[in-house]
Amino acid sequence: MAPRKIIIDTDPGQDDAVAILLALASPEDLDVLGITAVAGNVPLALTAKNTRIVCELADRIDVPVFAGCEAPISRKLVTAEHVHGKSGLDGPQMTDPTMPLQQQHAVDFIIETLEAEPANTITLCALGPLTNIGVAFQRAPHLMEKVQQIVLMGGAYFEVGNITPSAEFNIYVDPEAADIVFKSGIDIVVIPLDATHGALATQPRVDAFAALGSRVGTMVAEWTSFFERFDKEKYGSAGAPLHDPCVIAYLIDPDMFDGRFINVEIETTSELTLGMTVADWWRVSGRPANATFIGSVQSDRFFDLLIDRLARF
Repeated sequence: MAPRKIIIDTDPGQDDAVAILLALASPEDLDVLGITAVAGNVPLALTAKNTRIVCELADRIDVPVFAGCEAPISRKLVTAEHVHGKSGLDGPQMTDPTMPLQQQHAVDFIIETLEAEPANTITLCALGPLTNIGVAFQRAPHLMEKVQQIVLMGGAYFEVGNITPSAEFNIYVDPEAADIVFKSGIDIVVIPLDATHGALATQPRVDAFAALGSRVGTMVAEWTSFFERFDKEKYGSAGAPLHDPCVIAYLIDPDMFDGRFINVEIETTSELTLGMTVADWWRVSGRPANATFIGSVQSDRFFDLLIDRLARF
């Protein structure tokens, strides 16, 4: 089979960086048409910069990078420097990228690419807030039916919130955009905290990254070592969950994930539960199913894939 054509929408973020590397290391599975940056973990100027840093680390300066929306559709931006550090990629020493940022806006790139390609041939991989995708669908709603699939990291059910008691960060930052996406009728796969918290970068796994003996392996080990301090303190876990690489791993090997096709609604008004993914796991609401909500990942299989692919650099 030909590689699946994808657009990665992202807000790097150490785990976003690892996800991008996994995609770029997997050309037999994924054809990365472009990477669109969105404001999220850090402001847009940094997410666009960080995306190009990762592409240069992978020696893939041929992949076009586009800057997108610098704020949510109707809210002030909330960022996560308390998790990812001031740069978004704190941990190792990094140099500024030299590859150019594309002049075209990310939303325009998404729209034009979907217009140009045959229907059901492009998958949108959302690793951050859904602003770019939501705005693209607002401007060109007819393109929703052309999208093959959206695979996104966001939300939670049993694990509930990591930015508020009830909301996961990516959905909370722009719940209006998420609401547009979940009401789109597109085939949606959701990788929530319930699954990603099973993909822990424990110390032996961080050591395995370092043992690759490459610049990529060293960077990933240093990123995860920095990233994990927050989760160890907050959750008492044995390492940091690699949230966003789960999206790319799902595209490569979906059999390592298990979930249910259920109804998922986004809370956009409540002061208490703003940004909550109201996931009808037990199918009690009677509302029609609109998303495959992943509940678990085979963690050893996930990290075996990650190590195998990163070893290619």
